[in-house]
Amino acid sequence: MNCLLLGTVLLGSLEVCVTAQVPVMLAPPTQVRFDSVDYKNILRWTPPNISEPLLFNIQWKIYGEPQWLDVEGCQGIQKPQCDLSSVTSEPREWYYARVHASSQPSSKSAWALSPRFSPRWNTKISPPHLKLNVTEQGIVIRVKPPKVLVKKMHNSLNFKIYITHTDGGEQEVFDMECCSNKLTLSDLKHKDRYCFQAQTTIPHQAKSSIRSSERCVTVL
Repeated sequence: MNCLLLGTVLLGSLEVCVTAQVPVMLAPPTQVRFDSVDYKNILRWTPPNISEPLLFNIQWKIYGEPQWLDVEGCQGIQKPQCDLSSVTSEPREWYYARVHASSQPSSKSAWALSPRFSPRWNTKISPPHLKLNVTEQGIVIRVKPPKVLVKKMHNSLNFKIYITHTDGGEQEVFDMECCSNKLTLSDLKHKDRYCFQAQTTIPHQAKSSIRSSERCVTVL
């Protein structure tokens, strides 16, 4: 508290005390990290544990660059996450992001930094959806990968089809190369049951998804 002594002719001495407004420093967000699936790169964090409403501001930069840049659409937001796919879209680059919290009227936290992030190495790949159709020609297998993955890597996606005969025979594996999403199995035994799983692969990045859920059909 700062006190000022003011002198006047009629009132003598008058002491006036002024309270200085010192900004309160908030605790920073924690666990700042990228959660990336099929090259959709979401930055997430854990807000500081306080009762006041908080706003968050996010910046990003390429590894090795000195300048931090504001992320459009991620300034003054309330949710503890924001989509950074548009500014972290180059698979070969490495990125950082940082976030700070603020509350009205003037409290704010220090910046909290994410680990270094690579879309190529850190994104998780989803398995394709399997559609099976039993016809007179055999079992027609179609795979459908997520749209966001097709848009990003459409000429680089391959698929593996894992087939298990329920009589206990060995599992077979079929490779479906880029731009092919249909496989027909013929010469199958009547009333036999077959189970299928699919996997997405990106050969030039040595990446693959987990296998899809198993689906089974019986030959008519």
